Amino acid sequence: MSSHREQPVRRLAAPDITLRKGQTPVVCLTAYTAPMAELLDEHCDLMLVGDSVGMVVHGLPNTVGVTLEMMILHGQAVMRGSKKAMVVVDMPFGSYEGAMEVAYANAARIMKETGASAVKVEAGPHITETIAYLVARGIPVMGHVGLRPQAVLVDGGFKAKGKAGEERRRILEEAKATAEAGAFAVVVEGVAEGLAREITAAIEVPTIGIGASAGCDGQILVTDDMLGLFDWTPKFVRRYADLRGEISRAVGKYAEDVRARRFPGPAEIYFAKAG
Repeated sequence: MSSHREQPVRRLAAPDITLRKGQTPVVCLTAYTAPMAELLDEHCDLMLVGDSVGMVVHGLPNTVGVTLEMMILHGQAVMRGSKKAMVVVDMPFGSYEGAMEVAYANAARIMKETGASAVKVEAGPHITETIAYLVARGIPVMGHVGLRPQAVLVDGGFKAKGKAGEERRRILEEAKATAEAGAFAVVVEGVAEGLAREITAAIEVPTIGIGASAGCDGQILVTDDMLGLFDWTPKFVRRYADLRGEISRAVGKYAEDVRARRFPGPAEIYFAKAG
């Protein structure tokens, strides 16, 4: 009897992503469920369990209402459905902005209960020390600068950032500080193309663009946007499918068959055995 065991697939980790700086772009997408994670895993280097789940899955108006429990639940599902890609879980609004000890306790809970490889935080001057605190205690952190969805109530909506002046300088400095604090990568969202390239050149870790620039070290989109599951998508999204239309057509056909008693048919029902 052979004692040989098949070696498990090694999941990508923070150092692997950091080493991709200036190399082949890092492919990233959001994931919230096990079946979708299984589909994405073959193609993605990194899957983000984004707090966008609040809007995409739960119908919330923004990400502010997302809870730690929601992020852990969806993080567990994505980990079950994936084997290869690095999985990063967003820390939701209110879980890391206060005391650093609280941020650590929440981040450690995410890591323990999901098995994910890292957490993501929306960066800012007051968050830099927290990033360094987490990294020093063994928690890999991805940063996020530019348009920050968790700040939507302060900004008055989802607005592009860094087009000129003081705001441009501030975002560049936040990106530098985030990298210097120990983040293994930085998401750059909704900023002017030139600024995204400037940030990419200025920091030593990969930039992951969303509504930024093809010059970033990687790209991420909300999967449901990219697959065309909504009737509206942001300017920076390229639709690679029209699943909303396909689903509508399929459900319409099902409804017709049910009403006409064409479903279920002989192939879909069970029959008693003779005798």
